[in-house]
Amino acid sequence: MEDAYVLQLTGSKFQDLYLCFCGMSECEPNHSFGPAVRPNYIIHYILSGKGIYQVGEERYELQQGQGFLIEPEAVTFYKADGQEPWTYLWIGFGGEQAEVYLQDLGLNSSQLIFQSGQGKDLQRIVATMLGFHASSQTGQYYLQSLLYEFFAVLTKDAQLAAVAKETKESIYVQKAINYIRNNYSAGISVKDIAEHVCVSRSYLYKVFEETLEMSPKDFLTQFQISRSKELLTVTDLSIEGVALSCGYGDALVYSKTFKKIIGMPPSVYRRVHREEVKEQLQAGGKKLEKLLETF
Repeated sequence: MEDAYVLQLTGSKFQDLYLCFCGMSECEPNHSFGPAVRPNYIIHYILSGKGIYQVGEERYELQQGQGFLIEPEAVTFYKADGQEPWTYLWIGFGGEQAEVYLQDLGLNSSQLIFQSGQGKDLQRIVATMLGFHASSQTGQYYLQSLLYEFFAVLTKDAQLAAVAKETKESIYVQKAINYIRNNYSAGISVKDIAEHVCVSRSYLYKVFEETLEMSPKDFLTQFQISRSKELLTVTDLSIEGVALSCGYGDALVYSKTFKKIIGMPPSVYRRVHREEVKEQLQAGGKKLEKLLETF
């Protein structure tokens, strides 16, 4: 569980870089998120405590003053420490030039971790975002300026941690994952993935089990279902539309698979999750007011 309050936006008039959502969370011991796939870039910054962040086979132990980048469609997992659970803030963003802005910070697929001593400023920026209404044109421009300020603050002293080794097996897995990211909506099969990577299905199965502890088929299914959860939450697509967008030609097959993995039908997940987000926002209102009073 986590005590969280969030701001979630739909639509943007900006193209190069735009804010999708932001939030702050005070996590309980061992609270975790994932494995999951997100459609946007997300930067987390740790305000206190510690925890772990895992991307594929790479695992990072992080603490106060450090942060991590989640890339679109990457399968990630993160978990609060059992003794000193972390409190963190996050911003989700996208845009045609988002990758370029991240490169200015030195962040990319091979450098996902950073350190910054600007925690107070980053917290102030996100707290201001959370307390602002974005319905007006003025509000949209103001939030955009805060997003740029967030990046500006990070450029002050961002120190990047180098990512470790890259084995032949991990290269095969990463190539397969990239193919899935770009083609999951086309109804691809494990055979298609193996052919793209230029290995046999049995070898692909072997390296996936060794690297991710799951089969390529399970990974593909989890990826599609995770992506569909995002669509159920942030869009008004019909269940059939969500199924098609995630590579399922048959909405009934999709619904059965979703229920088997998540434990409830897609329609119920959509209703429950949206209600939970609404309750979190209401519950976090008073706490947010107190936080804003400190700035």
